[in-house]
Amino acid sequence: QVQLVESGGGLVQAGGSLRLSCVASGRISSINTMAWYRQAPGKQRELVASITSGGTTTYADSVKGRFTISRDNANNTVTLPMNSLKPEDTGVYYCNAEVVPRASTRINYWGKGTLVTVSS
Repeated sequence: QVQLVESGGGLVQAGGSLRLSCVASGRISSINTMAWYRQAPGKQRELVASITSGGTTTYADSVKGRFTISRDNANNTVTLPMNSLKPEDTGVYYCNAEVVPRASTRINYWGKGTLVTVSS
């Protein structure tokens, strides 16, 4: 079994910064893509940013230039520093990882989420 544990959420004023972290633990041989998603109240979950094991990144247009995703493959962690936060960034942020527990097997895991609230 694999667990993803997020940390770093909280309440911040518009224009402020937060740094999210996620650690994966358990039966892990390797991890392919790691990503952050978010879900605002009354909205569907959306991709915020992702990063492959090789370091290729993608971002939602709404966060480009403000958020930067990075990962530490040796420690199975992914971080998301978030700058210039806006009220529309408010939501529950979920860590996602495509884990390879053994050869020829890929399993998608989700963390329980961490709440980010940006006040205006």
